[in-house]
Amino acid sequence: MNLPLLINPVAFSLGSLEVRWYGIILGTAALVGLLLAVQEGKRFKINPDFFMDLLLLGVPSAIIGARLYYVGFMWNDYKDRPLDIFKIWEGGIAIYGALIGAFICGFFYFRYKGYRFWRIADICAPSLIAGQLIGRWGNFMNQEAYGGEVSEHFLRHTLHLPDFIVNQMNVEGVYHHPTFLYESLWNLVGLIILLVLRRQRFLRAGELVASYFIWYSIGRFFIEALRTDSLAYQGPDWLASLMDALWSPMTIVFEQGYLDPVYGNIRISQLLALLLVIAAIVFIVIRRVNGWASERYLDPIVSTRQNVNDANGGNPANTSADVPAKTE
Repeated sequence: MNLPLLINPVAFSLGSLEVRWYGIILGTAALVGLLLAVQEGKRFKINPDFFMDLLLLGVPSAIIGARLYYVGFMWNDYKDRPLDIFKIWEGGIAIYGALIGAFICGFFYFRYKGYRFWRIADICAPSLIAGQLIGRWGNFMNQEAYGGEVSEHFLRHTLHLPDFIVNQMNVEGVYHHPTFLYESLWNLVGLIILLVLRRQRFLRAGELVASYFIWYSIGRFFIEALRTDSLAYQGPDWLASLMDALWSPMTIVFEQGYLDPVYGNIRISQLLALLLVIAAIVFIVIRRVNGWASERYLDPIVSTRQNVNDANGGNPANTSADVPAKTE
């Protein structure tokens, strides 16, 4: 059997150093995200260096978070080989872990710079989803994060995919769902929605990043069930049945990917996606009902550190502990 020609995951070599498409694509994703944040930040008179520093701190934090998240749920594979935890080049990262790491970093960085967390998180929301829609193509290059088995006819004549995608979805002679493509396209639509939403007067501070979590997590919930490499745990039967029931409308056109019962009966990313949708909706409603969302997205953004500097004649050295910092 002649297998289709696959894309070489190595873009080029510099002596013994191999530069992989995965790294190039993730670097491009980070750059696009940075440019989006810088451009929006200019509207609020935020120095581009602020976002550059955020990127330099956020990317390592995201990588660490992504690795720890994965290792935590796959601990049985690492407990006897702890040094393998550091071998990130062998694979094993999770996007929700990356978000956790990035948001923890952002929380402290924003506070240090004197900005309210939700204001800057809103600006970064389009950058996050843009980075994800580009980054998924790194999974495509590595032939990973794909879905269950499908026919070549389905890929070519039902989805009408070009040859280079169809061929790359052939893994050891078996064609698979291009879940990377499903998520990338879902995120593209989400990016457009966020870019439109942030120009609306009704949008309050914190609601753009909440909208990001709602949109991304809805897509992740349904796409995750198609995959065959999901992190999972053994949960109660009622919860597993609930997850299947919520996903059941998809059975009209798709079947769920195989989930090895050795790892569990509930896909962790799918459950987390559901919880994030609920939490984001509750977040928006409670803040609106209680009047905690008076600040709008389009309102000016002011750093409390800048206010302190202005009060001291522009000299940060005159800052006193007696000057209260505005927090949220």
